[in-house]
Amino acid sequence: MTIDVQGVKQDGAGEKLVAASITNDMGFLLAKLHASGSVLNNRALADFNLKERSYSVLILADSGLEPTQRELADFLSLDPSQIVALVDELEKRKLVVRAPGKQDRRAKTVTATKAGSKLLDEAGKAARAAEAQALERLSTDEVATIKGLLRKALWGDVA
Repeated sequence: MTIDVQGVKQDGAGEKLVAASITNDMGFLLAKLHASGSVLNNRALADFNLKERSYSVLILADSGLEPTQRELADFLSLDPSQIVALVDELEKRKLVVRAPGKQDRRAKTVTATKAGSKLLDEAGKAARAAEAQALERLSTDEVATIKGLLRKALWGDVA
């Protein structure tokens, strides 16, 4: 019996299915890695009363890029109503603030507060540890290569 990255005991059935052709499907592999990583990430972020999505919004709000709610929705591939709910939650906790956009005052930018930045620093350590656990079978160079290839597949040749 083995234990996978989600901490779930496997009785061998999962090991048997690794021989299935779906394990060569990129969509399946990405979804499977995301699912197992999300479990670890959400577990690590729970101590900060965050989940992967709210953590992602907080990171982008703390980026100095002053994203609008629409930009957050597009970038995170979420429905705008989901972003509104996430920002509402973070705003209630005084972790972010909304402000009128500089280009379009109707568009609301989302920026982290000092409390949000501080929480992000602490939560980031836990999230990085969860990522390391999810990718523990890979070397540092392999992790860098995968991240580079995924960024290239998503956005082209970006630094």
